[in-house]
Amino acid sequence: MLPETSQRLVPLVLQSFLYILLVKRSIVITRYPELHFFFLGALFTTILALVCSLFKFKPSLHVAAISGFTIFAMGLNIHLQTQNPYWSAFLILMTGIVASSRLEMNAHTPKELLTGLLIGVLPQVLFLFLWL
Repeated sequence: MLPETSQRLVPLVLQSFLYILLVKRSIVITRYPELHFFFLGALFTTILALVCSLFKFKPSLHVAAISGFTIFAMGLNIHLQTQNPYWSAFLILMTGIVASSRLEMNAHTPKELLTGLLIGVLPQVLFLFLWL
């Protein structure tokens, strides 16, 4: 756990550069459109978390990650027409478990958890419409 928001800046900048490298060089849109937009959404989540950290606010990166992956998995379920509700239900449950564990550990406030949820979900939902 990083107690100060300034300690998050370098890892978030490094993660942003790695996502850019991944999206530009490895996971190209012509070959893997689903993964391309997933990692593009993850890049936007990281940038939003970086902006929050610059303003001395600490959103939950754990909740942002699991909620973003939940939206991607739900979209993939629709895209592949598997009609399997178990993965979606499991990931929603896991999002709740992650959020409650962050509260139990006093690592975040409810406001920080909600912000983490929003910065994880919103980019994935916006990019979902581009590949779905």
